[in-house]
Amino acid sequence: MATNGVTGALRALAFSAALVAIWLAASVAPVSAASTIDFLAALSDSEMDEFRAWKDARNVFNDRTDAYWDAVEAKRQGRRKKRAAKIPFEPTDYVMSLAPKYTGPTLSAELAKKYYSFVERQKTAEPAQQRELATVADYLEAAKRVYNFTPERVSEREFKQRYAEEAHALGLSKEQVVRVYALETGGNGTYDMQSGIHPIKKTGRAISSALGYAQLLDANSINELARSGETFISLLNRKLRDPENTPERTAALKRKLAVLKRMYANVKRLPFEWSVQQRYAKTDNGMGIHTLNIDADIGPMLQAMKLRTLKDTAAKQGRRSLTGAELELMNLAGPMTGLEMMEEPGASAPTTNFFARRAYYVNKMVNGLTGAELQVELDRRMTQSITRPGAQEFAEAFDRLYARRSTAER
Repeated sequence: MATNGVTGALRALAFSAALVAIWLAASVAPVSAASTIDFLAALSDSEMDEFRAWKDARNVFNDRTDAYWDAVEAKRQGRRKKRAAKIPFEPTDYVMSLAPKYTGPTLSAELAKKYYSFVERQKTAEPAQQRELATVADYLEAAKRVYNFTPERVSEREFKQRYAEEAHALGLSKEQVVRVYALETGGNGTYDMQSGIHPIKKTGRAISSALGYAQLLDANSINELARSGETFISLLNRKLRDPENTPERTAALKRKLAVLKRMYANVKRLPFEWSVQQRYAKTDNGMGIHTLNIDADIGPMLQAMKLRTLKDTAAKQGRRSLTGAELELMNLAGPMTGLEMMEEPGASAPTTNFFARRAYYVNKMVNGLTGAELQVELDRRMTQSITRPGAQEFAEAFDRLYARRSTAER
């Protein structure tokens, strides 16, 4: 028995040395060679065979998946060149097959428990290098520190009313705005909602920088301010001239105007390039700008302007009207990419062609669909969420606006 035990241990150690490279290449967490050997040496012969078969199959699958996404990226680069040259796309410009799915051997429940327990211990022992995503509190702190700015808070009902007014003034419809809100927030989102964090319970953890009813990313805030800052300043000046303002309201607007002008001056110094705006959004100056989404005066116009920018982009491409689902498709995938999915051959192409690899797997909603099928799914989810209280309250804000305007026109 002792001899068999020693032999088994030696076999495990010898075998584990060959598996170390495989493990390190495919592991979901950073692990050292020594700790990997320790784990593998603790497996029985049958578990070792099972683990090797699984790891080998996973490696083959990972290689196939890497090759698939390399092909997707090559096709994407080709379409960019064609778009720049104004050459229409063809089906051959897309990878028309779906992403590979793993169909190989799986780990038994007991071995899987050992494996994932070990991986979790490694995560604890060797903390991930990536830092936590910034949260609303971090953005607010940056705004206070850099700009001495604290967004003005109002009730959800009031914020929705102001949003409806800004959206209507920009030519956006109730159907477009409310359905985008329903999809982006699940029909119950608050104006300070961050993606990944429950808007009411405040539980969960941030999964992106997206804020508010239209879920603008931090770089979107930089982009829209750089594009439309003069318009925002003009609109704030108009509010400042309102004869019904109290002295306190006038003073508050003057402070906001000074902050807005400073922020606008900062972003105008940057090249108007998305990659530059993405980097700037992660600085203290950029993080402070992202809090404009929460302010009762600037937030509604900033978020509504993002949707208007999408509408204008579609109009320039010959699409004069957009449903809520079409507007959201552009919001989700990017303006030109969203338009690409609305027409053939993009409509028939798998959504892998339109999203970065990580984004595709993180956003489960887009998995396994074509461009046309994703639009149908967006519309289905909007219809489902539009009946929830937040969406109903938003729709009522538009109804009140329309009623007031109808009365004024009589």
